[in-house]
Amino acid sequence: MYAIIRHYRTGAGSIDAMAHRVDREFADRIPEEVGSVLYTAIDTGDGTAMTITLFENEEAGLHSEAAVARVREALAEFQVEVIDVFRGEVMVSRASEKVLKPIHHQRASTE
Repeated sequence: MYAIIRHYRTGAGSIDAMAHRVDREFADRIPEEVGSVLYTAIDTGDGTAMTITLFENEEAGLHSEAAVARVREALAEFQVEVIDVFRGEVMVSRASEKVLKPIHHQRASTE
């Protein structure tokens, strides 16, 4: 297994609105489009978010870059900036059945 962790900052809009859009428009397609076995997005506070994507191998991770660029282009209104990227072989991994249930982000009803 191979992991890529990306840390992002938004320059416009809210992390909440961006996460809702990612969940609604991209999340179900991400594993197929980027060749991943797991995709998770995390609100890390102060207008930042982190994604953790797991792949079967490093080659699949490297091939994901074009699909990631397309998603970032589609989210241009949020002015997404990559803060940092970490990559590497997964050394230890465990998951419970609960991890297999999708979590959907619901936009806060402040509109």
